[in-house]
Amino acid sequence: MPEQSRERQKFIRFVLVADDEEVNRELLRVILEDKYELLFAADGEEALSMIRSFKDILSLVILDIMMPKKNGVEVLQEMQEDAELKRIPAIMLTSDKGAEVECLKIGAADFLTKPYDLPEVIHARVDHSIRLFENTNLIRATERDPLTGLYNREFFFEYCSQYRHRNPNQQMDALVLNINQFHVIDELYGRAFGDSVLCAVSNRLRHIVMVAGGLASRYDADSFYVFLPHREEYDSILDLILIGLGEILTDSEMRLRMGVYPDLDRNASLEEGFGRALQACNKRNGSPLGRGCAIYDRKMHEKRVYQARLMEDIDKAIAEGQFRIYYQPKFNIKGEKPVLASAEALVRWEHPEFGMVSPGDFIPVFEENGFIQRLDRHVWRETARQIHAWKELYGAAVPISVNVSRMDIYAPDFEDYLESLLREFDLTTEDMLLEITESAYTESSEHILRIAQALRQEGFRLEMDDFGSGYSSLNMLTVMPVDALKMDKGFLNSITTDEKAVRMVQLIIEIAQFLEIPTIAEGVESEEEYRLLKDAGCDIIQGYYFSRPLPAEEFERYVRKWLAASSEQGVSPCGP
Repeated sequence: MPEQSRERQKFIRFVLVADDEEVNRELLRVILEDKYELLFAADGEEALSMIRSFKDILSLVILDIMMPKKNGVEVLQEMQEDAELKRIPAIMLTSDKGAEVECLKIGAADFLTKPYDLPEVIHARVDHSIRLFENTNLIRATERDPLTGLYNREFFFEYCSQYRHRNPNQQMDALVLNINQFHVIDELYGRAFGDSVLCAVSNRLRHIVMVAGGLASRYDADSFYVFLPHREEYDSILDLILIGLGEILTDSEMRLRMGVYPDLDRNASLEEGFGRALQACNKRNGSPLGRGCAIYDRKMHEKRVYQARLMEDIDKAIAEGQFRIYYQPKFNIKGEKPVLASAEALVRWEHPEFGMVSPGDFIPVFEENGFIQRLDRHVWRETARQIHAWKELYGAAVPISVNVSRMDIYAPDFEDYLESLLREFDLTTEDMLLEITESAYTESSEHILRIAQALRQEGFRLEMDDFGSGYSSLNMLTVMPVDALKMDKGFLNSITTDEKAVRMVQLIIEIAQFLEIPTIAEGVESEEEYRLLKDAGCDIIQGYYFSRPLPAEEFERYVRKWLAASSEQGVSPCGP
């Protein structure tokens, strides 16, 4: 590469001049060297070699049509057949006007005629060709993902809209493909290997849309969106992608999920269509991966509408008191007879249209969409009000635990809000216990640690809920301030039939004993489960064995009945 002989502009543009006549090369040098860094070739083969060597920096190639070894037309043809060289514009040098049409058809950007035009005309043609080249590359770089070459999300939807407009009668499907737990591949094998996986998927998608039509996008880090003409089955597409991945991954490492929204409703927007395809894709979470795809159907649509209604109705439900607080007792079973220790506040929704809505329906939806904080604060307030009422009526109340989500803890006024409730209803931290799910502890341990320490300094007692459902609790328990471990209900599913399940429960109890904190088991339903937990050393149990969750009035009667039975008869009641 020639050295710079004088001060140049900051952004240097390189131009290759290929002409077998030295006098022509020198003429172009004199005209262009004040603005461009020039490279020279004396024949077609040398020109093609230099184009390949400097393809990443060349802004323009000027080719004489008549050259030895390879003429300019042959060089241009070879450039057009190479995807990397095709992007470089070429201006042809000729005195033969008849050659212009042929070269334009092949892909020439412009012509310079011999004898040469005025220098300002040459400058104008060169400048124009380079400017078009740079603008095209800028658009291409802006609209495409630099790693995979697929459209990025912004341009993808714009081009899909144009595609739809140009083909109004063609039925199109929205497809979402996700590499499940892609971060695991990145962490195990490194970033470069992860990039090769993404490129393998994108290469297959590019081939699919070239054959079938449509558009493909890398939507985010590990997700791809595809807009395809409608077809009846999609397993063959997934199989094609898996075959491509099979060259670099084993079967056990393939973690693909795919969801499809068949465009049955032409009124749906592109965003809605891909949102529905994503919902179908997410349905594959609990299914064997890489062995089929989920199709968005009427049932999914009805569920989506139902969930949207739940989100729409939350404020009205809070205002009208549709959310009811139920209380489920917790019993200390360490002594000879069970002793009522506390209760958990659980929310139920008595919807005027849908009837009793299961917490399993609305709580995950509210957590996913950011509504859970509103609901939790409503539950805390109603629970605090009820504890105050019982203390006013009886002079004492059973301690009640309330659930705290990850979003609650991130709220800047979280601690202040809890303390304001205690002041408003004249309660102490002994009256209201806090259950924080294990997942909240694991997602931001430093933040949770700071908040948990502050809460305990104020006197609150913290229970880690769903212990064992995550993967990093053991590492954090040594530093995390926790006052009780509440085992995930999944450990009790087979405790009466599986010795391994019994041993797992025993190990959790031993961990809690080592930390000198009590263990709580929820979901206890039978005498056999109760005995196994008591023999294992569990401290507190909760479940239908003692009582189902009860409305406030029934819970109040239950407590009075239990206290009377305990003091007068000396027996522990069983059943609801």
